[in-house]
Amino acid sequence: MGGFFGAVSKNDTVLDVFFGTDYHSHLGTRRGGMAAYDAVLGLQRKIHKIENSPFRTKFENISNQMKGIAAIGCISDSDAQPLLVRSKLGLYAICIIGLINNKEKLVEDYLFSNGGHFGAMTNDGINSTELVAAMINQKDSFADGIAYAQSLIDGSASILILTNRGSIIAARDRLGRMPVLVGSNDDGYCVSFEDFAYKKLGYADYKELGPGEIVEFNATSFNVLKEAGNETKICAFLWSYYGYSTSCYEGINVEVMRYRNGKIMAQNDRENNIAQDIDYVSGVPDSGTPHAIGYANESGIQFARPFIKYTPTWARSFTPSNQSERNRVAKMKQIPVHDLIKDKKLLFVDDSIVRGTQLRETVEFLYENGAKEVHIRSACPPIMYSCKYLNFSRATSEMELIARSTIAEIEGEEGFKYIDEYIDSSTERGKRLRSAICDKLHFTSLEFQSIDGIIKAIGLPADKVCTYCWTGKE
Repeated sequence: MGGFFGAVSKNDTVLDVFFGTDYHSHLGTRRGGMAAYDAVLGLQRKIHKIENSPFRTKFENISNQMKGIAAIGCISDSDAQPLLVRSKLGLYAICIIGLINNKEKLVEDYLFSNGGHFGAMTNDGINSTELVAAMINQKDSFADGIAYAQSLIDGSASILILTNRGSIIAARDRLGRMPVLVGSNDDGYCVSFEDFAYKKLGYADYKELGPGEIVEFNATSFNVLKEAGNETKICAFLWSYYGYSTSCYEGINVEVMRYRNGKIMAQNDRENNIAQDIDYVSGVPDSGTPHAIGYANESGIQFARPFIKYTPTWARSFTPSNQSERNRVAKMKQIPVHDLIKDKKLLFVDDSIVRGTQLRETVEFLYENGAKEVHIRSACPPIMYSCKYLNFSRATSEMELIARSTIAEIEGEEGFKYIDEYIDSSTERGKRLRSAICDKLHFTSLEFQSIDGIIKAIGLPADKVCTYCWTGKE
C-alpha cells in the first residue's frame, strides 16, 4: 500500500506536510519522502528508509532542512519517492500509490518506441514512479499525461505532483480503488489519502475526488483538470482492515462500519446457533477490536481483552524483515491476563485471515495459558486471490493464502472451480473448508463474514466496491 499528503499555503507548509504524511504511517513501512517548493530554493527533496525507524524520527528536523509554500510527502511500501523529474512539462516532484501489474511491458514499450532510458535498481528493477513520470511526459500537459498513464496501467495509480510553479496536481486512480480527499483552510488547500490527517491540522473537508478525477490547486485557486468518471471500484479492505479507524471514505466512517460488521456476524451466529456459550468476546488487536465490539454489543456477551499487546518497543509486528523474527516479535508482544483466559471459552474476531501463521500462534498462546475453547471469526470473507490493484495481501504465491491452499488439500486444483461454494458457509464445500482450517490452526470453530454481510456493513452499492481478493471478479 502507501499513502500521501500534500499542501499549498500562503505560509510555509513543510510542517503541515510532515505531520500529515506521518499520519499515513499505518499504510507502509519501507520508504518515506518529502518534497517542497520555495520561490528562492526551488524544489527540494528528502527520502529515508523507514523499515526499522518510523517516518517521524527520520523527518523530525525537516523544518530546518527544507522550506516552501507547497510540499508533498508520502509513505511508500515499494519504491523510493517522491522523485524529482525534469521534462518538457518542467521540473516537478512526483509520488504515486497503487500497483502496476504490466510494468515490464510498459517499460519495454517505452524503451523501444521512445529510445529513452531508466535508472536501473538492483536486480534490473525500475522505479514505478519513474515509469509513471515517463508516461506522463509523453503528452503536452499534466492532465493529458496522467490520463494517458492511467489508461495504460493494469492495476491502479493515484498520483501527486508538485510543480515548479508552486501548485499541486492530484489524481485519483482510474476506478477510485483508493481515496483522494481535499481539505481547505483560510491559507490554502491540502490533499490526503486519510481525511483525519488534515482535520487534525485545521483543514476542513473540501472535496473527495471521484474516480479518475484530476485537480490542480495553489493557495488561492482550485481547478478541475479532468472530470470524474462514472465507474467506481473502491477497495472493501479500506473498511475491514487497512483504513484508519477515524477515517471516512465515500462518507462512511471506518470505525462505525466495523461495529456494523461485527453486529452482522453476531446475528449470523445467533441465527445458526453457533458459539452461543461464550465467556468473552475479544478482538485480535488492533484492527479486529472494533469488529469485536460490534459483535459483543449485538450478542450481549461481555467484551474483554484476554491479552494485551506490549508496544513501547515494537509498535508493529511486521517491522522486522525476516518472517520468523516477525512471528517471534508478534508472540513476544502478547502479554496474557490469566484471569480472563484460564478455563474460559473465548471468541476472537480478526480483521482477516491471510496466511494464518500468526493467528495459529496466538491461539496456541491462549491454550498454553489455560483457555478452554478458542473460536475465531474473520471480519471478511476467505481471501482467495492476491490483490492485484493495491499491493495488499500479495504473496509470492497465491498458495500461501490459507483458504486457497486448504482447498487444494481438500480436492486439488479441481476445487478452484468452486470458489463461490467454498466462500459460502451454508454449502458442503464451505463447511469442509472451515472444518479443515479449524483442524489445521486448532480453532474450536471458525466463521468468515459473508460477501453480502461486508457489503451491507460498508453501505455502498455492491457494484461500487472491489471484492476481487475474495471472488476473483473484477
